[in-house]
Amino acid sequence: MTAEIVPTAAPAGELARPGDIDINTTVSALTAERMANATAANTSRAYDRQWRAFAGWCVQHGRDAAPATDATLAEYASALVSAGAGAATIEQAIATVRRIHRDRGLHPPDTRGAQLVLRAHRRAQADTGRRARTAPPAAREQLRAMVTACPEGPLGVRDRALLVLGVAMMGRRSELAGLDLADVDEVDEGLLVYVRRSKTDQDALGAEGAIPYGSHPDTCPVRAVRAWRALLAEHGITDGPLLRAVDRAGRISPRRMSGDGINRVVRTAAVRAGLPGADRYTAHSLRAGGATAAAKAGAQTAAIAAQGRWSISSPVVHGYVRAVDRWRDNPMDGAL
Repeated sequence: MTAEIVPTAAPAGELARPGDIDINTTVSALTAERMANATAANTSRAYDRQWRAFAGWCVQHGRDAAPATDATLAEYASALVSAGAGAATIEQAIATVRRIHRDRGLHPPDTRGAQLVLRAHRRAQADTGRRARTAPPAAREQLRAMVTACPEGPLGVRDRALLVLGVAMMGRRSELAGLDLADVDEVDEGLLVYVRRSKTDQDALGAEGAIPYGSHPDTCPVRAVRAWRALLAEHGITDGPLLRAVDRAGRISPRRMSGDGINRVVRTAAVRAGLPGADRYTAHSLRAGGATAAAKAGAQTAAIAAQGRWSISSPVVHGYVRAVDRWRDNPMDGAL
């Protein structure tokens, strides 16, 4: 078991007095703050929510949350199954318990028992015909329908830029929400979009993506972004957030769009376009749509992964390619 690293009461830069505490196992308040800030805000909120739920359950059942035993974690996983939690939620809960233990310098519980509970849960769901609910991809045809159905005025200009740029850069909603006007440069070949940090870039090294002109005017990311930037400039907006809230009267807010706001725009656009399963569309539909459209156009998996800032070994991006290949390379095509 390792010693827990805790912040000292001394101000940043001030050394603790010998004899007060073991300075080798302590950090300053400033260092502790910086360590805490290393985890993305969304991830921190998810950990906090899952840990509070686990700790509360432990109190109710007379168990210790920290350190937790292997049996306690397995029993908690089983309780989540009984409560109707999905497999992804249970998987996140297991990971959270281990993460919190490591962060506190505690030996984490073995997850084998909990993972067996989770495996049994997945099999039971499969036997009942339940499948994971996924967001449909907004590939080329779906995107054109969504863009065509956008309203007139500032709201429509903003929505078209959001939708087309999201597909072209295969962006996560956090990446889209985090873009500033200064992060998007128009060059002769198209757009250069700088993503300052993303889910797979925990060290915030940043990544620049190249987005070419589209073959269809309605779904050209360069034209869509250019129109939105021109509208912002007309309102005297030349810096700050790229994607901003716009009310029904067409008033442009200085406020940056949130991830939830982007989700609502995508779902509303799908409903407006009358797409099948429109209620299941989310911001992830843009990311999945970009990968799907690229695979259909014959792009290599490595190029798709790089464009969407996936690891080349990510099962997600390979799943998008396989979904296209099962039709393109189907052995029964023309056989009957």
